[in-house]
Amino acid sequence: MSTQPSIQHSVLAAPATPAASLAAKPVTASKKILVLGATSGIAEATCRIWAAEGASLFLVARNAEKLAAVAADLKVRGAQYVDTAVADLDDTAKHPELLAHAINSLTGLDIAYLAHGVLGEQSAAEADFEVAAQIFHTNLTAPVSLLTWLANFFVQRHSGVLAVISSVAGDRGRKSNYVYGASKAGLSAFLGGLRNRVDREGVTVLTIKPGPTKTAMTASMKGSEKFADVNVVAKSIVAAIAAKKDTLYVPFQWQPIMFIIRNIPEQVFKKLNL
Repeated sequence: MSTQPSIQHSVLAAPATPAASLAAKPVTASKKILVLGATSGIAEATCRIWAAEGASLFLVARNAEKLAAVAADLKVRGAQYVDTAVADLDDTAKHPELLAHAINSLTGLDIAYLAHGVLGEQSAAEADFEVAAQIFHTNLTAPVSLLTWLANFFVQRHSGVLAVISSVAGDRGRKSNYVYGASKAGLSAFLGGLRNRVDREGVTVLTIKPGPTKTAMTASMKGSEKFADVNVVAKSIVAAIAAKKDTLYVPFQWQPIMFIIRNIPEQVFKKLNL
């Protein structure tokens, strides 16, 4: 892979509009949205909604082929502008250059949407610290690098939304996925502190906590046919971002479920198979 982000420029051409029609219907500036981890199932479904609204999108992902397919689909769905960068978001040294390029391409930024992360293999992480460390790097260290830069950019402008996918798994450690859960718990704690710092500067930080969702990443998991529909999850995320909410459990029932799980006494909880 090249040491520089691979940039592919692609601008949607708007159809010619008569001057009289332009006068009757003032042009509204489209949302300028950076999507980090754009080929994840939840991110792609979210972008489809934004595309239909005529948003301008800058998409970042590791897989060039998948990224090109997502970008082409979003153009067809109505995105006003789509640009892409192929990049390994685990490479934190490249973040400042990548983020600056994205903002220059969009000529500004309203929303940064972070969907970068991995489930990892719990059993492998239990046996090998290096596996656990890589999960933490992808799910926590790399996002902290991206969010620190983006938060400072938004603070300087006293506006902007940082929307970040964490997980209900971070609400309490369970033996079935505690390495992944711990990485997401760290991310949620970081977002809480960041929100406390930047809210007074006009910047919104949204912590998104999905329950199990039907995507390519979860397709092989037991019981995945019962997981939440990704398009329903995406619709809730778009609404929460528009409303500038602080936290979103999605589907909504995960909020009371996790409240109960968090409050089970440890003497009982440690004996459960969760």
